[in-house]
Amino acid sequence: MLLDDTNKKSLAKSSKSKSDIIPAEISLTGAAYKVPQPIVDATLQLDELAKILRRKRMANGAISFDKVEVKFNLNKEAEPIGVFFKVSKDANHLIEEFMLLANRKVAEFIGKQKKTFIYRIHDEPNEDKLFNLQALISKFGYKLDLRNKNDISKSLNQLMEDVNGKKEQNLVDTLAIRTMSKAVYSTDNIGHYGLAFDYYSHFTSPIRRYPDVMAHRLLQYYLDGGKSVDEETYEEKCRHSSDMEGLAAQAERDSIKYMQVKYMQDHKDEEFLGVISGVTEWGIYVEIIENKCEGMCRIREIKDDYYTFDDKQYALVGEVSKNILQLGDEVYVKVKNADLVKKQLDFWYLRKKE
Repeated sequence: MLLDDTNKKSLAKSSKSKSDIIPAEISLTGAAYKVPQPIVDATLQLDELAKILRRKRMANGAISFDKVEVKFNLNKEAEPIGVFFKVSKDANHLIEEFMLLANRKVAEFIGKQKKTFIYRIHDEPNEDKLFNLQALISKFGYKLDLRNKNDISKSLNQLMEDVNGKKEQNLVDTLAIRTMSKAVYSTDNIGHYGLAFDYYSHFTSPIRRYPDVMAHRLLQYYLDGGKSVDEETYEEKCRHSSDMEGLAAQAERDSIKYMQVKYMQDHKDEEFLGVISGVTEWGIYVEIIENKCEGMCRIREIKDDYYTFDDKQYALVGEVSKNILQLGDEVYVKVKNADLVKKQLDFWYLRKKE
């Protein structure tokens, strides 16, 4: 990549302004140590290059979903004693951008030869889902521009930026991700909408993903002069890999939900402030702000009024008080039941935050 004068000055400035000491608290050895200057300079240059790559991706229409990951502090018996959130930082983005670059270049190298390959594809979002998302986020004062593909991606990125740090961030992030098509493996390359790449594959993680192993083997085979392999054979492998990925993702979601329920079993006497994350005719779903645990308050158990579901407002409305409980409202709840088998939380509704 060629750098202009501005980028060169930025690289030089950053290499002089950062510490070359790794403190003991984050050192793998448990002791502080000094990093050689050439490694410091190289790392900082990679960081600047990664930021340039990221800016270019965003300008080309890529969508950035940096969703907060829920993690648990465990005791010696592997019991959850605390919840914390993992957020991507510059170091994560540095690795991510160069992995994306490697994946893209390998897919592009083989794709332009018109040979069978394992692509990671991502279709455009469904129009109906986008309109549903627009209706839901409008309740928080946000809006999307749905005129064309480029406007949609820019608008989604702006939405992610606008909700960052807000109480409804996790809810809106989840709703936005659900509007996206699911990325899958295929020999039929349609590009990757979310990354704004014409060619993309999974190549960089053969130690943990079988599609990457296939990509490595095919790359070597073609570098050795091999002819294009049978497409249907590899399409079947792609379908199987996509199915297994889905099972793994569901297992991960279930494990997180299990640990959340287990954590909340020990906090039944506490009040929690949460955000209404869903409204149905049988009650409201509430996500606790401090730990992202989600549970249901059943409509028949909300005692301060008789509530009915208003599908136009997507809210519960009190018959006497006309009190409205809708998406994004902050309410206080207490754990009613924590069912580990069903991985399900039920809350008592206490009151709405004034």
